[in-house]
Amino acid sequence: MATLENKIPEGQLAQKWQHYKSHQKLVNPANKRKLDVIIVGSGLAGGAAAAALGELGFNVKCFAYQDSPRRAHSIAAQGGINAAKNYQNDGDSIFRLFYDTVKGGDYRAREANVYRLAEVSNSIIDQCVAQGVPFARDYGGLLDNRSFGGAQVSRTFYAKGQTGQQLLLGAYSALSRQIGKGTVKMYTRTEMMDIVVVDGKCRGIVSRDLVTGKLEAHFGHAVVIATGGYGNVFFLSTNAMGSNGSAAWKAYKKGAYFANPCYVQIHPTCIPVHGEFQSKLTLMSESLRNDGRIWAPKRKEDAEAIRAGKLKPEDIPDENRDFYLERRYPAFGNLVPRDVASRAAKERCDAGYGVESGEAVYLDFKYAIERLGRDVVEARYGNLFQMYEKITDQNPYQTPMMIYPAIHYTMGGIWVDYELQTTIPGLFAAGEANFSDHGANRLGASALMQGLADGYFVLPYTLQNYLADELHTPRMNVNEGEFAKTLGDVNSHIEKLMSIKGTKSVDYFHKKLGKVMWDKVGMARNAQGLKEAIEEIAQIRKEFWADVRIPGEANEMNPELEKANRVADFLELGELMARDALVREESCGGHFREEHQTEEGEAKRDDVNFAYVGAWEYKGDNATPELHKEALVFEECKLVQRNYK
Repeated sequence: MATLENKIPEGQLAQKWQHYKSHQKLVNPANKRKLDVIIVGSGLAGGAAAAALGELGFNVKCFAYQDSPRRAHSIAAQGGINAAKNYQNDGDSIFRLFYDTVKGGDYRAREANVYRLAEVSNSIIDQCVAQGVPFARDYGGLLDNRSFGGAQVSRTFYAKGQTGQQLLLGAYSALSRQIGKGTVKMYTRTEMMDIVVVDGKCRGIVSRDLVTGKLEAHFGHAVVIATGGYGNVFFLSTNAMGSNGSAAWKAYKKGAYFANPCYVQIHPTCIPVHGEFQSKLTLMSESLRNDGRIWAPKRKEDAEAIRAGKLKPEDIPDENRDFYLERRYPAFGNLVPRDVASRAAKERCDAGYGVESGEAVYLDFKYAIERLGRDVVEARYGNLFQMYEKITDQNPYQTPMMIYPAIHYTMGGIWVDYELQTTIPGLFAAGEANFSDHGANRLGASALMQGLADGYFVLPYTLQNYLADELHTPRMNVNEGEFAKTLGDVNSHIEKLMSIKGTKSVDYFHKKLGKVMWDKVGMARNAQGLKEAIEEIAQIRKEFWADVRIPGEANEMNPELEKANRVADFLELGELMARDALVREESCGGHFREEHQTEEGEAKRDDVNFAYVGAWEYKGDNATPELHKEALVFEECKLVQRNYK
């Protein structure tokens, strides 16, 4: 049985990463050509890792279910990427970025991993500028910064509202260079179906060609999972429709522990749900909270009049507007962390002050336009305003945007040690697919930072340290042994799905699961609801395996089969999330247990009993998973109740 050995280096916090790099094992250039690395995922973490490892000289296979790495969901990130450059000379530093991240995550992340993230953040900006990423610049030509939630300094680098797209194009250019050189072989429209474990080590994967349906086994001396998060377990989320947790879940069922599955981020600035037939939600960048002011009507009769269409928000005078974030958190105002802002919006709406359907508040740029002028606001956020108007048919320059919290990012994921290696030797996890850096709540603009940090500046060291001991491992025959067995198991799983021939669509079950998850494992949780969710999800899973209908054939392009595979995993993952939330008898970050809150309605931690990473071990389909605990030790960050007032 695997143990939770986090492999954090000895010594002072600020010296740990340098000490590790100075003592890691190396592979000489001639030997790198003898070693194969499989990377599953081609977003910022996967694409950067493939490019970096290919540049080092390893043989890399990179897999993506999209038709191009450019379509990875990293492209959707809007607002920016954090780094501790302190260009504004406003008091930022590596330590302050580290501290803000630990505090923002409500003291549920490893200090060593977070400090390393802050430490390499500056190198990311240098790397991306060298690649030609068109970061915004100030009047003098220097790189510009803006503020984001959870910080009192300006450390967020951005490219208008398209930062993720531009960073992904930078990583894609680096990846394309290695594909051209022959060090990276790209497999597009190909999905990982399972990992292959030989004698306790991960030695490869089984993939499915999404165009032909062909199954194929691939050998690798090491495998990296970089497939993003599992937010789509809720059905409605800001994630791309294809985003899924299946690669991570397959790894879990082969022995990789799954850490903190209940930690899910609710983003406060999403366009509200508009109907039963909506398939996804659209995020409005957190950067809008720099200049937009969030408010709800101060009087219930005004909220009721707006909901009835008898009153427009612009007709409500300032004295009847409740700028509730500024009122409750004067030190941070509209730039409190996402979990805090989300719960505050929910509180106002639950109390009867919501607009639209009752589940929306306003994000108003009237004051920014008066202060800065429309031209400046348009230059900063124009593409985001265009997107909002296309979706809602309302002009946000004239009418306040309507926003409401929605599922966005997942802080939980595959458990990894300091080297980003899972509990299965040879299997690594990077970016949002691992649990590593964000604790119970991710600060805005830190997802892109972690993805590129893991890909460009961590894995090239830690993976090489592992591969140095694999030089004498020969490439294995993928037509026999565990490879053939795993391929057969995958084929049997697909045949089982195709043979059900029920009456309900895959989406029917996905929506049903999503409603249970949002209602009982969403923004607010309680013991009774979580127990009900576990039972209800088990029933939905039973119905799915008895009555799902998958048209078409297995050996052809079949999007419904793709979805069925992923929803089958979501139905298991959703139950684990509820179990994890039930066990964690505290509130922290995005995990809010109604039984555990302060008198002011804030999250109330229990550091005596729950200052740990909860890592779950799969024990079989019909067995309860086992919880393992990695104690979190805080030497530099004092454990205190978060205060943004």
